[in-house]
Amino acid sequence: MIALLQRVSEARVDVDGETVGQIQAGILALVAVERGDGEAQASRMLERILGYRIFADDQGRMNRSLKDTGGGLLLVSQFTLAADTASGMRAGFSGAATPEDGEREFSRLVEMARAAYSPVETGRFRTHMQVHLINDGPVTFHLRVAPA
Repeated sequence: MIALLQRVSEARVDVDGETVGQIQAGILALVAVERGDGEAQASRMLERILGYRIFADDQGRMNRSLKDTGGGLLLVSQFTLAADTASGMRAGFSGAATPEDGEREFSRLVEMARAAYSPVETGRFRTHMQVHLINDGPVTFHLRVAPA
């Protein structure tokens, strides 16, 4: 499972002109499910998303996590993060989960996140989304939990 974490001042996802998920300060996490991902990867990724220290402490150092700050979490599926870009001029997606597996595991991550933390918002799986964000910093981290 791959997540691209972006520390944001605000973020929202629109589908067909309707806002389907929106947060104020917090983390926008773009998430890709890879072949072989399951509950173990979702659990570890959630632990990392909620605990990764990307927010400033009183000395201005990145020592605070989302759990420490109480900010919002916006989870958005983005299978293109699983692209193989090692050669050629077109990405390959053989490492990405099938749409059915991807949706199941992304939904599992969302359910686990909502059980462990609030507020949690999402985009809408298998739709064309418009993601709007103000990246705070900019601060962006690429996290990966290896598939089984």
